[in-house]
This record gives sequence, C-alpha cells and structure tokens, in this order.
Amino acid sequence: MVDIIIAFLYLSLLMYLLFGGADFGAGIIEFFTSDAKKDRTRLLTYQAIGPIWEANHMWLIITIVILFVGFPKVYSTVSIFLHIPVSLLLLGIIARGTAFIFRHYDPDQGKFQPLYNLIFVYSSFLSPLFLGILAGTIISGRIDLEAASFPEAYLFPWLAFFPISVGLFTVAICGYLAAVFLIGEAQTHEDQMLFRKKAIRMNVLTVVAGALVFLAATLEGIPLLAGMLDHPITILALVLASISLPLTWKYLRENFHMRARILVGFQVSMILFALFYSIHPAFMVFKNSVLILKDAAAGPATMNSLGIALLVGSVFILPSLFYLIYSFQKKPFQPLAKK
Repeated sequence: MVDIIIAFLYLSLLMYLLFGGADFGAGIIEFFTSDAKKDRTRLLTYQAIGPIWEANHMWLIITIVILFVGFPKVYSTVSIFLHIPVSLLLLGIIARGTAFIFRHYDPDQGKFQPLYNLIFVYSSFLSPLFLGILAGTIISGRIDLEAASFPEAYLFPWLAFFPISVGLFTVAICGYLAAVFLIGEAQTHEDQMLFRKKAIRMNVLTVVAGALVFLAATLEGIPLLAGMLDHPITILALVLASISLPLTWKYLRENFHMRARILVGFQVSMILFALFYSIHPAFMVFKNSVLILKDAAAGPATMNSLGIALLVGSVFILPSLFYLIYSFQKKPFQPLAKK
C-alpha cells in the first residue's frame, strides 16, 4: 500500500506541474505580450483556462493531504524549515485566483482592471517560482536540521543560486506549456502564429534555465548531473525528452496540436522523473542526512486507510475531471461581451 500512495504522490506532483503549470504559464505569457495584443491574449487564455483553472489545484490539495496523513515527518519538515517559500507560494496562488476572477466579473471594468491585471501577471510568475524554489531546496542538501539561527534554518537553505535557478526553470516550463497548449485554442492563423512564436521563445528560455540549473548545482557542489548520468533510467528519460522536442515542433508545424500537447507533457514528465529519480530512494536531501519516503511513512493502519481512500476517490474524481476538460474543449468559441 505504501508504494501505491507514493505513486499517487508523484502523480499528483506531475499533474499539478502539467495542468496547474499551464495555468500559471498563461499569466507568464501575458507578461511577455505587447500591449497591442494583450487583450486578445487575455481573451484566449480565459477561454482556455477559465472553466477548469480552479480544478487544477485539486492536485496540490491531494499532494498536501498525502504528505500530512501518510508522511507527517516530510510535511512537518517542509512546513517548518520552508515555511517562508510555502507561505509565499500559497499567497501567490490566492492572489492570482482572486485577480483572475475579479478582472472578468468586476462590474466596474475600468477602474481596477490595471491592478487586477498586475496582480494576475506577477502572481502567475511568483507562484511557480516559489514552487520550483521549494523543489530545488528539497533536493539540494541545504536544509540544516541542527541550524542554530533563524537565517541558517529558514532563509539560507532556499535563498541560494541553485533553488532560485530551479525556480526560474519552473517558470520557463510553465510558460512553455501554456504557449503550446494555447496554440490549439487559437481560432485564427494569426493567433496560432502568435503563440507559436511565444512557444519558441519559452522553449529557448527553458533550455537556458535548465543549463543554469546544472551550472548552479556544479558551483554549489550538488551532484545533480552526476546523479542523472549514473543511472541508465535517468539517462533514458533525458534522451526521450530530447528526442520528443523536434517531434513536438514537427507536429506544431503540421497543425497536429493535440499530439504536440501530449509530447510537451511527456517532455516535462521525463525531466521531472529524471530529477527525482537521480536522488532515489531519498525524497529530501539534508545537510548531513537524507529522508526516504518509505522510512517516513505513517503506521500500517493509517497508510491502508489512506491508500483505500485514494483508490476509491480516483474512481470518481478522475473521470469527472477529464470529462470536465473534454466538455469545455468541445464548446464553441464565444468571445466575452465587453461591459
């Protein structure tokens, strides 16, 4: 049962990065859009993510519940030593969701729109940034469980080159996901070309940010590259991610947008798999020790109950979620009426 719960944990993290990341990326894309095309970009992003943006946070909730119930030591360690980036991440998610709703449903469409747009764009950037910072800190070995001062315990582990570089890499991935997904939502050739150009730029930024991650790891003595190259499985994952990149652009040029979306999701999945498998079986790397998920699991009764709840819940929740996505993908394109 522990293995099943761990599989649900990693699946939830992956799904949140793919679907929630694409939502965050919509704001990142808007940030890099010229003023002349911002209104059209906002309209397309709302058509794409408006119906399901809140449902994507289900994956984050599942992740938190699994850690809280099944792996309380992991939950408490993250909540204590990384409470600052966790709080900033959650505040960013709240601010983004609030601004997203208000800027579309506020009866006064002129007065506060600039403020809502500003909050939406910057929180869309900061939320994945801190999500990546959390991931980078967890695997960096910078957390000192015996730290004697506030900065050493709660600031220095995540305020460093490597965690921030992972945060920037996460931001770039989110922008890349959103750009590719939005190409398929565009209704005109002009809009498709607009998002195709953005996808190319975000793809380049993702490669640069990925190189920055390895540079930061090397400078800080983190054996990230060595860990990936030591495992045939991680090497295979990286090779598959690399091979799928030219195929993605081939499908985009030929207007096979759904195939391109699937391949982009596959690329991100392989990158995330290689990242976490490189430190396997550890889940968190501390300054002088590691934390292995199976060793941090709750008692058998708790894990059995949690596993059954996840299995039963997935039977009802997953089909409903995918049907929700399918339903809104089939709806006709209807521009929002301006008030």
